[in-house]
Order: sequence, then C-alpha cells, then structure tokens
Amino acid sequence: MEYTTIDGTNLKVSRIGLGTWSIGGLGWGGTDQQQAIKTIHAALYRGVNLIDTAPIYGHGLSEELVGRALSEYGRRAEIVIATKAGLEWHEDGSITRNSSRQQLVRELEDSLRRLKTDYIDVYQIHWPDLETPIEETAETLKLFYEQGKILAVGVSNFSPEQMHRFRAVAPLNTNQPPYNLFEREIENDTLPYCREHQISVLAYGALCRGLLSGRMKPDTRFEGDDVRKSDPKFQSPRFEQYLRAVEELDQFARKHYRKRVLELALRWLLDQPGVSVALWGARRPEQLAPLDQVMGWRLDQDAQEQIETIVAHSVKEPVGPEFLAPRLTRAAA
Repeated sequence: MEYTTIDGTNLKVSRIGLGTWSIGGLGWGGTDQQQAIKTIHAALYRGVNLIDTAPIYGHGLSEELVGRALSEYGRRAEIVIATKAGLEWHEDGSITRNSSRQQLVRELEDSLRRLKTDYIDVYQIHWPDLETPIEETAETLKLFYEQGKILAVGVSNFSPEQMHRFRAVAPLNTNQPPYNLFEREIENDTLPYCREHQISVLAYGALCRGLLSGRMKPDTRFEGDDVRKSDPKFQSPRFEQYLRAVEELDQFARKHYRKRVLELALRWLLDQPGVSVALWGARRPEQLAPLDQVMGWRLDQDAQEQIETIVAHSVKEPVGPEFLAPRLTRAAA
C-alpha cells in the first residue's frame, strides 16, 4: 500500500480509501450489512486505513456500519475516519443542504455516536450551502477543531471561490471532489487551486459508479432505487459509448501492463498531480481483490496521452456528475 500525509496534519493515510456510500444501501438497491462489515475489515487488513462515510449514506446506516466494523476491529488510533455534514433528508425523500452552525453541532454529535468514537479525523462539509454564509460554516468547523472533536477540516464539491472564502476563516486541509477518467471537470480550476494552496484532494467516484470496473455489459440493468438509473452515463447512447471506452482501456491495460481496466483507472487517478487519495467504493470483500495490482507502478506521459485518446475516440457525448447535486435551497422542503 502507498501512503501519504494529509496537508497541514500528522494524519498518515492510505492512498486508496474505502468509500462507503453504497454500503449505506440507499440509492444502491439495499445492502447486506454483514457483507458490508466484512468488506470494511477486508480493506483494513489490506492496508487501507482511510474509511470515508457520511450521514446521508443510508440515512445514518453507513456510519453505523462503519462504527460497528471499527469497534470490532479495534486499534482506533491506526484508522482515519472521514465523514461529512451539511445535508438534511426529509420525509418526502428530498435532500437539502444545511451547513448552519445549529445543524452542524447536531450532526457532529450524531456522527460521533453512530461511529462509536469521541473524535473524527477528517470532518467535511458535503456540499456548499448557498443559504448559510460560508464564514459561519468555517467558524463552526474551526471551533470543532479547537475543541479536539475533529483533527482535520475538509469540504466536498466546493469551487475555488468557495474554498477561498472558507480559508479566510478556518484552516482547510482537504477537498473531496468527483474525479475519474470519465469525469475530469476539476482539472480546469479546482485541482490547480488545491495544488497551489496545499489542500489534499480525496477524489470520489474513482471508478465512476462502477463503469470503470470492467464488469458492466450493454444488457446490465439497475434495480430499485439504484442511483445509476438516473445517471445519464448509464442511458443509451452514452452507456454504449462509455462501455466501448472501457473495453479499449482494458485491452490497453492488458497489452502494456498485464493489468485490467479497474487497476488502470485507479493508477491513472493516483498518478494525477495533486491527488492524494482515490476513494474506492466496495460492497463485498472480493471486490477489493485487485488492490495489490494498483500499487507499485506508474503511467508515463506517453501512456497518459494514449489513454486520453482512447476516451476521446469512444465517448462522443461526455457528461459530468452534475446529476448528483442535491437541492440548492431549503425553501421547498
């Protein structure tokens, strides 16, 4: 396993972090709780020490499962827990942003209880709240930091302008944006800003919601409340375009590195300047089997250019992760 240190802290983290959105079940067609706990344990045994979660993942269930798994595992000081705050869910199923001081105080205590811990290593604002001044949010997280309840301050899905306002009030150690071979919007401004200001990037969606796993076929279907049913990437004709890119990337990986597309996609992400951690979502222990194949090699500039050509040639109608954004305001909630 490769490790790095989160900027401005003493937190040493694995460069692959376990993302736990899917084990919360909501938006992923349910979850097997025992398998989820086994998956967390499997990641820890493989050297992954960063576990990323959030209250909104399963309306608290993901945090509860992480708490149970880590309590059983022990060795809390060796584990870096990253969770988030600032999203509310409502009885009608809607989700709204709320990063007010009152909301964050309540959420932090709820997260500590569910995670069975007395501190959180990395505490992140999940989405920018346009109805609460960023300064109020930053002041609140700074207070948590000074109280010792959190060890690092983070944001997620924030623009450079929003991070700039936040940093004027409080330290900012991490930003968690969407980033993968198919979703590269942050290269325009967010990633350069984080590099310039020494903000560690924890990239989520490393496998683009499974597209880059190499397991999907044209007849793959998604059931229940699976979020991919509303993701434009999984709708025709884009789905076929992305699958064509995946196939060509897999052939490239096998020919040049004796790897598969999943391993190539994660290595590509880790090799991007400014990326500290790639968050890899898994629901079953066996999904983590390729982990060792991601470590110990690099993509040179020629390989990077060939990969870009493959994607550009296959994907004629690219689309970003915009559909994931929750409601901007609370007025209609």
